[in-house]
Amino acid sequence: MDIHEGAPALSVAGLRKTYGETRAVDGVDLVVGRGEVVALLGPNGAGKSSTIDMIVGLARPDAGEITVFGVTPREAVRKGMVGVMPQEGALLDDVTVGETVALIASLHSAPLPVEEALRRAGVAGLAGRRAARLSGGQKQRVRFAMALVSGPGLLVLDEPTAALDVTARREFWRSMHAFAATGRTVLFSTHYLDEAEAYADRVVLMHAGRIVADGPVSAVMAEVGALGLEDAFLRLTGDSEAVR
Repeated sequence: MDIHEGAPALSVAGLRKTYGETRAVDGVDLVVGRGEVVALLGPNGAGKSSTIDMIVGLARPDAGEITVFGVTPREAVRKGMVGVMPQEGALLDDVTVGETVALIASLHSAPLPVEEALRRAGVAGLAGRRAARLSGGQKQRVRFAMALVSGPGLLVLDEPTAALDVTARREFWRSMHAFAATGRTVLFSTHYLDEAEAYADRVVLMHAGRIVADGPVSAVMAEVGALGLEDAFLRLTGDSEAVR
């Protein structure tokens, strides 16, 4: 993986994106250091997904700059420096899990061994199973393997546990943390505040297209005099529906 010496994993400056009359992202500045695990939080419509789309090169900002390890998002993705796990993504029903991950691996110059990506994602035992025979949680783990197989320095996860039950969520985060422990950087969005509190080194809270809090959970709570992360979320966004 070609990484520019000394550049942070992610640098975002003055990021803006408008859809019609809606200002989805309104001047976001964010730097994520190498090896950090960062949770991106916020109610629906806060701008999280739009920000992620621009970070991984799926959308172009109206203003501002983004670099990933010192290069553009599209170049970073092309070089396998970024692994992306979308909230949803179709799998080919008649293709096996092993074949699916091998196909993604073939697109990169220096991927992880397919067997390692499957093992890290917890689906090694499903390598020969066709996608049509997978449960929703199993499909989500296959998407995780697809994100891992390029051997990325930055892993971007958009609501990665939305389709998982409590046990599967715990297993997923165990796998993710084992990967992050190899020195990789992880940026994930989630509506599960307990996940952010338990697994993130740092939380970034968005509201109305802007970052309204950024720091370790304890620092964000202290900033607004909150008793917990949910309390801080409510005070900073006023969105009780998102917490429920």
